[in-house]
Amino acid sequence: MKKLSKRQRDQRRTLLLSFLAGGAAVGASLLGYVPVLRDFAHRLRPPGALKEKLFLSSCIKCGQCVQVCPVEAIVLADMSDGFGMGVPYIDARKQACDFACDTPQCILACPTGALSHDINKKEEVRMGVARLVRPDACLARQGKGFKGLARGADFPGLHRYMDVDRWSPIKIADYPYDLESCDLCVRECPIKDAISMQPMSDDPDDKRRTPVVHDPCVGCGMCEMICPVEPTCITMEHNEPGMQGERI
Repeated sequence: MKKLSKRQRDQRRTLLLSFLAGGAAVGASLLGYVPVLRDFAHRLRPPGALKEKLFLSSCIKCGQCVQVCPVEAIVLADMSDGFGMGVPYIDARKQACDFACDTPQCILACPTGALSHDINKKEEVRMGVARLVRPDACLARQGKGFKGLARGADFPGLHRYMDVDRWSPIKIADYPYDLESCDLCVRECPIKDAISMQPMSDDPDDKRRTPVVHDPCVGCGMCEMICPVEPTCITMEHNEPGMQGERI
C-alpha cells in the first residue's frame, strides 16, 4: 500500500473532522425536534399566551413575565424542551397562577404581544382547562373531609389568601385546613363560578360530591396545586385546539 504523504494525511484528517463537526451540528439541531415529536412541547403557558406556534415565534425569551409574577409561578424551560428552551411556562402542581392580579402583570410586562394585551376577552387569557384525571382518588367523591396542610409542611407553593392578605402571598404550608367535606379545589379557585361541587346522588345523607368545571375556568392551575391527594386528582390541559377528554 502506497504510503500517504503528510499533506495527504492532513487533508484526510481535515475532511474527517469536517464530517464529524457537520454530524454533530445536525444532531444538535435535530435534538430540538425531539420534544416536539414526543409531545413534550405542550406546556401550560402564562395568561394571554397566543396559540402555541405563534407564541413560540413571538416570545423573545426575555424573562420579563418571570420577574413580575407575584407568586413566582412562571419559569423558563430548560434544554429538555428543545426549541422551546428559555420559553416561559407554568408547572401548576409546583406553583399555580393564582390569577389574583387585577391586571395580569405578565401580560403588561410582555414587550412583543406573545402574551395578549386584550385582557377584556376571556378567551385571550384562558390558559387551559381543568380535568379530573383520577376521580376514584378524589376525597370529595369519597365523601371525605380534609384536615391539615394541603401539600405538607415542606411544600413551598404560594397563594394569596383573601382572608389573610390579598396582596401578600403566603406559603400554603402556613395555612392549615379543617374541612368536613374536602372542597379545596372550589374553595381556593380564584375565578368566580369556574368550579363547583355537585351531589353525586339524590340521597340527602350522601356526603359524596364531585367537582364540576364550568365555562369561566381559565386553567390557572390553582385546583391542581391545592389538591391534597398525591398524585393530584385534577390537572390542567393546555389551551390548544383538539383537546381530549371531558371537563370534570
